[in-house]
Amino acid sequence: MMMAESVPAEPVQKKEPGITITPGAVEAIRRQIAKRGVEGTALRVGVRGGGCSGFSYVIEFHDGPPHARDRVYDLVSADGTPVRVVVDRKSLVYLDGAVFDYEKTLLQEGFKFANPHEKASCGCGHSFTT
Repeated sequence: MMMAESVPAEPVQKKEPGITITPGAVEAIRRQIAKRGVEGTALRVGVRGGGCSGFSYVIEFHDGPPHARDRVYDLVSADGTPVRVVVDRKSLVYLDGAVFDYEKTLLQEGFKFANPHEKASCGCGHSFTT
């Protein structure tokens, strides 16, 4: 009887959770931070419990250094201006794989998430369920 030869398994590389930030969003962030005029400002995006569907997106300015457990995205706009986006680790559980974009249409303009974890959203588009 022949014994099967054991082959060492390839190590599994753990993917760091994250979001994709589009060039359009980077440009919109740059414009908003420039308009605000506060040195060291970043944009904080995340998820908070609440809203009519259970969770709502958070998009706000963040002044000063990021928190110890934040995921930091240091990006560069088309004109070479540095742009920083920070996301807390807890929010990354709900945002992993999401695309953060800026959309401008005839009727509205603003930041928008395309989130693969979103199962349903409310009519206003600001809250969702997973």
